Amino acid sequence: MPAAALRPKPSRTQSTAQHPVLFDSPVQPVTKRPLPAGRPRAWYVTHNRRLKAMRLAIALLDSGVYLPSQASDATIRATAQDIGMRPPSDTTCHMVRAFMRYNR
Repeated sequence: MPAAALRPKPSRTQSTAQHPVLFDSPVQPVTKRPLPAGRPRAWYVTHNRRLKAMRLAIALLDSGVYLPSQASDATIRATAQDIGMRPPSDTTCHMVRAFMRYNR
């Protein structure tokens, strides 16, 4: 039996910001590094928005929402609440559907 199978899985509402996530695979997550300094503020805002949209798209796919047409703003915001994330803006919701559409 793999060692990962012996670890308990986190609850669906557990936020990854405060607690480490336990993975089923033996691969370790990449360590976080600070963002590069000296870029315009808009770059950091866009970068963080993309990261949030990617996390939400992955959570939606894990919950069984596979098509962008199934991912309404209400569904995306409910998923954000389930995983312990602040509700996304309309722009971020649009970006989540774009990730689901073009990364197939």
